[in-house]
Amino acid sequence: MSGSYYVPASSKWPILAGVALGILMFGIASWLVFGTFGSAFFALGVLCLLTVMGFWFRDVIRESKRGLYNAQMDRSFRWGMAWFIISEIMFFAAFFGALFYVRVFAVPWLDGEGEKGVAALLWPDFTASWPLMNPPDSAVQGPREVVSPWQLPLVNTLFLVTSSITLTVAHEALKEGYRKTARHWLLGTVLLGGCFLLVQGFEYYEAYHHYGITLQAGIYGSTFFLLTGFHGAHVTIGAIILTIMLIRLTRGDFSPEQHFGFEAAAWYWHFVDVVWLGLFIFVYVV
Repeated sequence: MSGSYYVPASSKWPILAGVALGILMFGIASWLVFGTFGSAFFALGVLCLLTVMGFWFRDVIRESKRGLYNAQMDRSFRWGMAWFIISEIMFFAAFFGALFYVRVFAVPWLDGEGEKGVAALLWPDFTASWPLMNPPDSAVQGPREVVSPWQLPLVNTLFLVTSSITLTVAHEALKEGYRKTARHWLLGTVLLGGCFLLVQGFEYYEAYHHYGITLQAGIYGSTFFLLTGFHGAHVTIGAIILTIMLIRLTRGDFSPEQHFGFEAAAWYWHFVDVVWLGLFIFVYVV
């Protein structure tokens, strides 16, 4: 044979992860339809998925520490993480696309602009504006007020931008062999991520109870919570990943030459930070 290819070792974890995801999806669907009956399956699915992930990652870490991974495996890890982040970019692009479509096309059409101006016959008194405080359908109640970008969102922007800097310092320290320095700066990154989530939780409380921003508050409320909520979920996942990296770093894992687990976590965190900058500009400021 003129070439070669890599055949991974057999593993039970992919099929078990698929089963766990099936239970999780069934639980979500049942919860929406039957209420508490589905919540038990949802909790079971989450527990099964976390268990599978824990054992699967344990095996990967053990194999890596035993030196079983060659250059081909390293490339497969890097390509896998790269394609995963690309899929995440497409995920958020769909929601940003929905936001841009509503703001640039749908709302002006309802005000009589362009060829779709016939919609103005249904709501002749509607005036296009964003944020959409007064939806054309009187049955939908818009938000009473919008969140100022120069208060809590700005604080969270500073938290995430700073966290990218601290993570970069930790990464460079690890590459130079300064493990203690890397641990301290990585701990700072995790704490900044936690601060972001606390501030966002307080912002959600204010938005829901004082500003009238809910999922039922027209298209503005829907896009606001979908974009910021999914981003918050990604920050939570990223903070968990970085915490695991911190634990591994404390246990003596990683070396200046081999630390792709740490590097992959850094890629993910920087991606999450870039997404937030887009949210800050297009959801809060513009």
